[in-house]
Amino acid sequence: MTATLERHAEQLGALGHPVRLRVLRFVVQAGIEGAAAGDIQAHVDVPASTLSHHLKRLVDAGLLTTRSEGTFHYYAANYTELRGLTDYLWQDCCKRGTGGGKSCC
Repeated sequence: MTATLERHAEQLGALGHPVRLRVLRFVVQAGIEGAAAGDIQAHVDVPASTLSHHLKRLVDAGLLTTRSEGTFHYYAANYTELRGLTDYLWQDCCKRGTGGGKSCC
């Protein structure tokens, strides 16, 4: 497998849990400044230790970045990685099909 394929498989695996998908969508909606861990926790309503595990998985997959400001931890979407993942999914759209004159993309 290529490194790109492996990376995207890891990212899709990280998104393969309902809590992580909710977290990612919440953080994406927060914009470039991201969201505080406490706000994320309130949104997904899971214990802090459980949330920590999910956030780590998303950070390790490169989908989120993290920063500390004093005692607060903020998580922001890595828009470059997210765009790379979605572009990868669409890059060969309909290249092997006949399409019957219709575009699928």
